[in-house]
Amino acid sequence: MTGISTHVLDAALGRPAAGVPVRLEGPSGVLATATTDGDGRVGVLTTGPVAPGTYRLVFGTAAYFTATGQRGFYPEVTITFTVDKGPEEGHCHVPLLLSPFAYSTYRGS
Repeated sequence: MTGISTHVLDAALGRPAAGVPVRLEGPSGVLATATTDGDGRVGVLTTGPVAPGTYRLVFGTAAYFTATGQRGFYPEVTITFTVDKGPEEGHCHVPLLLSPFAYSTYRGS
């Protein structure tokens, strides 16, 4: 993998979720931290190849819900995923669709 990125959309408000703290964790601990931009994106959380293994994206949803005047049930959302291919495979994109009382995710492109 040459990189990991994410995109957070607020399904309740119908817009990108700007200002969400994001932390990428890997086999050796925290690899990166970032905050979603005005379009709800973190374009690249890693620089360089990502080795096969299990990774976690941790989204600080409590801070986002507070900033947008929403009362959320999930103070944090953790997405655990597996990278099983080598660096030649390209990019890994992990979107999050968020609302105060539900969330979903999928393997993006």
